[in-house]
Formats: sequence, structure tokens, C-alpha cells
Amino acid sequence: MRFALFVLCYLILLIALFNFFTIRIPRNKAAVSTPVTVLLPVRNEQANVGPCVAGLMAQKDVKQLQVIIINDQSTDNTADVLKTAIGADSRFSVIEADGPREGWLGKVSALHTGFARSTGEVIICLDADVRLEPDAIARAVNQLQDLSLDFVSPYPRQIAGTFSEKLIQPLLHWSWMSTVILRLAEKVPHRSTAVSNGQFFLIRAKALTAIDGFTSVSAKILDDVELARSLITAGSKGVVTEGSGIAHTRMYTNFDEIRQGYGKSLHKAFGGALGAIVASLFIAATGLAPLLLILDGYFIGWIAYLCIALTRVLSAIRARSNPLFAFLHPLSAALLLYLIAYSWAKRGSIQWKGRTV
Repeated sequence: MRFALFVLCYLILLIALFNFFTIRIPRNKAAVSTPVTVLLPVRNEQANVGPCVAGLMAQKDVKQLQVIIINDQSTDNTADVLKTAIGADSRFSVIEADGPREGWLGKVSALHTGFARSTGEVIICLDADVRLEPDAIARAVNQLQDLSLDFVSPYPRQIAGTFSEKLIQPLLHWSWMSTVILRLAEKVPHRSTAVSNGQFFLIRAKALTAIDGFTSVSAKILDDVELARSLITAGSKGVVTEGSGIAHTRMYTNFDEIRQGYGKSLHKAFGGALGAIVASLFIAATGLAPLLLILDGYFIGWIAYLCIALTRVLSAIRARSNPLFAFLHPLSAALLLYLIAYSWAKRGSIQWKGRTV
């Protein structure tokens, strides 16, 4: 059993090393003539929409840019902030949505509404808390076209301020960098290896039209991953890429927000109860078991621990986060196991932006 644990940790290290050196990074800054539409759904985002819109206005080398902002029944000052931020820029339009369609979740319903009015050949789904570098859209669209893919998801840098954020947020990047061989997933797409991030997600309009927009994910909490799976099922190809150099976001600012945010989605992240059990065993095996072996006096525990810590370091370097927190991986794993259990205990009752999910 101890040797099997070592083999598991060593394989994870090999995957992380391969991805570290081969992950796609959007570098091409050439001007983009392809029409691009950004879909920006917002609900009670008065603190975020101003900086987000400013980032979109600052985009350069995108000759045909359309930005559709879907205001999903905000009850704060989001509408007023938007009006001031947009001014007279004709590239921007705001749709006042009437709330989600029957049986739909709010975000995907808003995206579907915006998609119906889009004119671009490339559709970009963007979250309001994402901040783009001035060349972000040009580099991301060029990457999509240079690789001849149907979708790409440049993974933004995840800003972490508090101790709990620094323990949990790096696990998002690490989870796919250490378990999915990205070049293989790109060349031979499969639903089980689909990875994407709805914070910054580019899709060819024709590929999205082929699956009837966001219909297939109308009630999916993890709409980004499920959308990638729907696209792959329909014959599209795509991959997650390293977007930490062109975009960043701070998802949560304290542990309560982390608990609510992860609580609404983790029970759906692994495909059901069996998947959650398997994922929890994997997290325990790679995060807690090496520490237990070390405490029990087994040297192989140190080897397994260092293998996993190195995968976290590699991920942190690529994601531009603090690599020192890699060595607190057992604590991160324990906290993630708690969040999985919390999500299952609270499923269907958590409030998010004023709605039960």
C-alpha cells in the first residue's frame, strides 16, 4: 500500500512536469480582424463592473469588438455604475434581463440572452471580477485561431489575500495541471478530461450554435466544465491554457465567501456521490496519507510528500502564485475535504447573490 501511494504521487509529478513545459500560453499579440463578442453577465456587481468595463475599453488590436452586458435583476447600483462606466462607447450595450428562464440558473440564462444578440465569430464569456490586460483578448483570440481549436479557456491568475484563500485557491489550478495531460486532451478530446473556466472562456460562435447556445447547461452549477463537455460531445476541440499573464481575478475575500462559493458547487463537481467519494479518497491519499506515514516514521512518506509538494510548486510558478504554500498541502487538502463535506450537507440550500442554488 505504501509503495502504491509512492507510485501515485510520482505519476502525478510526471504529469505536472510534462504540463509545466508544454502548457499552451497565449503569446501572439498580432491585431485581430475577426469580429469578437464579449458576454458579461452581472448581478449585484457594483464593485466590479467599473474596473471590468475599464479593462474591456482598454483592449487594443481588436478591430471589431462588441460587448454585451446582461444585467440580471441587480438590486444594488450596478446599473448606475455601468451607465457611467460605458458612457458613449458604441461598442457596449446593456440588456436588462427579467431573471432566469424557467428551470435555468441565472448566469447561463443571462449568457444565453446575450448570445442571441451577438454578432461576433468568437464569443467570450467573461466574469465581472476578472481584470484583463490590454492585449488579453487579442492574444486569446490569436491562440484560438493559431491552434485551430473551437474553444480555449485561458485560466486567469487567482489572486489570494487571506490565509484561507492562499490555502484553497491554488488547488484550482493544481487540480487539472497535475491530473490531465493537456496536450493529449487537446488532440484527443474526451468528456472525462474536459477542463475550462467560465471566468474567461472563448468559443467559436458556430461551435456554440451547434449545441444551441447554453441550453445544454441550463441547470448546471458547474456550467463551464459542462459546456466544454457538451462542445466535445458535439465534435469540438478545445483546451485550458495558461492565462495568468493576461488576466487575473480575486474570487473570494474571506473564508465565509470561500465556504459559500465552494459549497454551492463542490457537490456537483465530481458527477455524483460515488465521484465525490473517489475524489475525496484521492485528496486524502495525496494530501494526508504522506503526512501520516511521516509521523509513523516511514521515509517513503517524505518522498511522497515531496513529490506532491513539487507538483504544487510547478503549478504555483505557472499560475504566478506563492510557491511556499505548496508545502502546506496537507492543510489545504484537509480544508478541501471539509468544503466537499459542507457542500454535500448544504446542497440545495445555499444562497448565492440572493438566490438559492
